[in-house]
Amino acid sequence: MQYQTRIIIENVSPQLDGGAFAIKRIVGQKVRVTASVFSDGHDVIQCSVKFKHQSDKKWQEVRMIPMDNDEWQCEFKVEKQGTYTYFVEGWVDYALNWQHGTERKIFDSQHVKSELLEGAEYVKEVITLATKEEKKYLDNVVTLFTTDSEYENGVSEAISHDLTQIFKKYPTRFLANQSQELQVYVDREKALFSTWYEFFPRSASQEEGKHGTFKDCETLLPRVAAMGFDTLYFPPIHPIGEVNRKGKNNATNAAPGDVGSPWGIGSQYGGHKATHPELGTIEDFKSLVKTAKDLGIEVAMDYALQAAPDHPYVKEFPQWFKWRPDGTVQYAENPPKKYQDILPIYFESSDWKNLWKELLDVALFWVEECGIRVFRVDNPHTKPFYFWGWLIAEIKKKHPDVLFLAEAFTRPKIMNELAKQGFSQSYTYFTWRNSKSELTEYVTELTQSDQKEFYRPNFWPNTPDINPFALQSGNESVHLQKYFLAATLSSSVGIYGPVFEYRVCEPMAPGKEEYLNSEKYEFVKWDWSVQNKLTTLITRINFIRKEQSSLQQTNNIVFCDTHNDQILAYYKFDDDKQNETLMVVNLDPFNTIQTSIRIPVEQLGTQQIQVTDLITGNSYYWNQEWNFIELSPELPFHLFKIQR
Repeated sequence: MQYQTRIIIENVSPQLDGGAFAIKRIVGQKVRVTASVFSDGHDVIQCSVKFKHQSDKKWQEVRMIPMDNDEWQCEFKVEKQGTYTYFVEGWVDYALNWQHGTERKIFDSQHVKSELLEGAEYVKEVITLATKEEKKYLDNVVTLFTTDSEYENGVSEAISHDLTQIFKKYPTRFLANQSQELQVYVDREKALFSTWYEFFPRSASQEEGKHGTFKDCETLLPRVAAMGFDTLYFPPIHPIGEVNRKGKNNATNAAPGDVGSPWGIGSQYGGHKATHPELGTIEDFKSLVKTAKDLGIEVAMDYALQAAPDHPYVKEFPQWFKWRPDGTVQYAENPPKKYQDILPIYFESSDWKNLWKELLDVALFWVEECGIRVFRVDNPHTKPFYFWGWLIAEIKKKHPDVLFLAEAFTRPKIMNELAKQGFSQSYTYFTWRNSKSELTEYVTELTQSDQKEFYRPNFWPNTPDINPFALQSGNESVHLQKYFLAATLSSSVGIYGPVFEYRVCEPMAPGKEEYLNSEKYEFVKWDWSVQNKLTTLITRINFIRKEQSSLQQTNNIVFCDTHNDQILAYYKFDDDKQNETLMVVNLDPFNTIQTSIRIPVEQLGTQQIQVTDLITGNSYYWNQEWNFIELSPELPFHLFKIQR
C-alpha cells in the first residue's frame, strides 16, 4: 500500500487491544491521550486529537503538546453518556515550518526577502478562513512581506507571536495522517462511585419463623439509607425450584419446609420474569423499588442465567439445555462442588439466537417494567464472552444508564475480558488480600496498569458465598480495617449484611470459606435494630465518602513509605487536586503500633500541611517529611483530609 504522507503515528494511548474495546470513563472525566508522532527530516510538525460523541455531527479538536522524544499529549473531557470516538491526526505544518526556518535565518543576520515573499503565500492561504479583524491584520502582513520599503517591519512580523497563533488556528493539513479511530464508553457517575448493601429479602421479617416479603424489605430501607448505602442488592427474587431443592447447609435433600437456594430459579410458579410468591407480587416489588429511590437507594437485581429442573424453560425450550444419553439434563458443577438444583443454560444450542433474545427480554422486562437500572450478574465467566458484549450493548442502546456488576472470582484474564466486554464494575481479589504487600501490589496493578482504563473494581470484604478466613475469628478490629480498606482503596464497596456488621463468622467446617447455617439455604430472623461500633463507623465512613471527591475515584492513589509493615498508608486526590486525603491503617488486630509515615512530598511539596482526622475530628500540623503515627486495634485507622 502506498502512502504519500510523511507523518508516522504510533503508540496511541489509551487504547485496548488495538482498539478492539472501548476504554471507560464517567460523565465529566477527562481522557488523557499520548502518542508518538514524527516525520522524516527536521520539518515542524503539528498534531491534534479529534473527538466527538455518537450524537454529534461535528468533530471537536484539541491540539497536542510536544514532550520529549517525539511524544505528544493532550486531554479532552467527556460530557455525555454514550460512546465517544477519538483519533490522533498529524501533519507537516509548512507555514510554521517556514516561520521557524525564517526565524533562524533572521537571528543569523541573513537577508530574508525571498523568504518573506514565500511567507506571503502562506498568509494568503489562511485569509479566507480568518475573522474580519484577523483578515485586516493578515492583509497588512502581506503588504509588509511584499513591499521593499517595509522590509524591516516585515522581518519583525514574520517571527511575531500573533502570526504564529494565526497559523496554529488555521493549519494547512497537507498530506495529513491519522491514527485508527478509538472509542470511549461513558457511564453515569454510579458506575465509578457506589456503596452496596446486600441482604436476603426472605430474612426481612420481624416475626420468628416467617418468610420475609417485599413489604418487610420496605421497612428496612431507612436503615440502609441511614448507614449511607446507595445501592441495595438482592439475591434472586424469583420462584425457587422444588425438584432437587437444596436443604440447610447445602444438604442434597431438602427436608419439609426447607426454602432452597434462590439461585435455583424457576418452578410451577414461573421463571425469570416472575417473583417468588412468598415475597410478593411484581406490583409489590415495584413499590419497593420506588420507595428505595425516594430514599436515594437503587435496587440492584441478580441476573442469574440458570434454571432449576422444574423451570418452565425446561419443558417449553428443551433445546436450551444439554441432555445426557440417559435422558437427564447435566446439572451444574464446579468440582468438587455440585449444584444439583441448577441446570446450566446450553449456549451452544442450535437455537441460540432465540435463546439470546429471550435472555435479553428477561433483562429488559425488569428494566422497563420495574425501573431496575443495576444488575449484579451471577457467574458471568461461565457464559460466552461475546454474549455479554452483545447483551450489554443491546440494553445500553435503549437504556444507557443501566449498569452491570460482574460476579466473577476466577482467572485474571477472564475477569479482565468480562470488563472489556462491557461490565460496568467487577468483583475482585480484595476479599483475600490482607497483608501490606498483598494490598499494595494488587491495588497498584488495578490502578497503574492498563486495567485502570477498563476495570472498575468493587471491593467486598464478604459475600454470601465467601466467609473469608480473615473474618472467621470474628475479631472486631479486623472487620473495621477490612471495611475501611475496601471503602477507601476503591470507589465502589459492598458488604453482605447484617452478617458483616454483626460479625457472624462461624464457618460451615474447618478450612471452608462458607458460612454455617448460610442464608443461601434458609431464612433468618435478624434483630435489625442492633447498633454497634461497626454500624457506627461504617455509617461514618460512608458519609465521608460522599463528602470527599478524592474517595469517589480509585486510580489517583500513591502508597506512602512507613517504618512498620503493619501500617499501610496511602494518599488519594481527585482529578483537579482540589480534594486530597491520606489514609493510615493498622493491619495488626491485637497491638497498638507506633511508627512514622512519609508524606508524598512529590505531590504535596515540602510546605506545612494541616491534616484533620474526619473520623475523630482531631487536627494536626505537619511540617516534616516523616510524621509520627499511633494506631490501636480499637480504632485502627486515620482518615485525614489534607489542607495546604
